[in-house]
Amino acid sequence: MEKKKGFWARAVDLYVDGFRSMTVGKTLWLIIAIKLFIFFVIIKILFFPNFLASKSDTDEGKAQYVREQLTKK
Repeated sequence: MEKKKGFWARAVDLYVDGFRSMTVGKTLWLIIAIKLFIFFVIIKILFFPNFLASKSDTDEGKAQYVREQLTKK
């Protein structure tokens, strides 16, 4: 008698079997992965530089700079 699989095991099997039988879909998933890499890595580097690193080398100095900026009138 076969043991009944749980919900998560059946869900994983569904996606694995579906992905295995894809032809065009694998290329589309590769394009999606490349776009996500660009969004989360390249864009972060370009638009969100480590600003506090330019203000101080130590954590205490960075904290002091943030405190000054928050309490400045």
